[in-house]
Amino acid sequence: MNIPRNQSSSRGWSYLASLTLVALGSLFLVGTADAVEPINSTTFGNLAIKGYDPVSYFDDGKAAKGDKQHSFDWMGATWRFTTAERRDRFAANPESYAPQYGGYCAFAVSKGTTASIDPEAWTIVEGKLYLNYSLKVREKWSQDIPGNIARADVNWPQLLAD
Repeated sequence: MNIPRNQSSSRGWSYLASLTLVALGSLFLVGTADAVEPINSTTFGNLAIKGYDPVSYFDDGKAAKGDKQHSFDWMGATWRFTTAERRDRFAANPESYAPQYGGYCAFAVSKGTTASIDPEAWTIVEGKLYLNYSLKVREKWSQDIPGNIARADVNWPQLLAD
């Protein structure tokens, strides 16, 4: 097909202008999205930390799947525990055990967004539990933990408010 140069240029600019408008529209939609839920919970069963016991990270130094019979509802999500004793300790002081940033990926929050987590990708820093999207993302997050926490601490309230 032989298109005269001036038509090709105007079509090229028109195409670029269309792409720019689509990109700007996408940014606008992202910027006006509803605020994130305060607790990252799965859609099936509304489980926090995908059903893992938050106390196990502190007590055992590892992730452990909680049991349905040891559940506790807090902040609009269901939390599961390996024992009734752990459930009761959490219920008495949930802020001591609940992961930071509502259980969303700490690295994502440091970048101003949210992401799901892998319960096996975790770190405790100064008595606080941080979760990450994957083990690879945890490696990236670990390269600047203080900086990532500082940025996430600033971003988290805004993510909740947006």
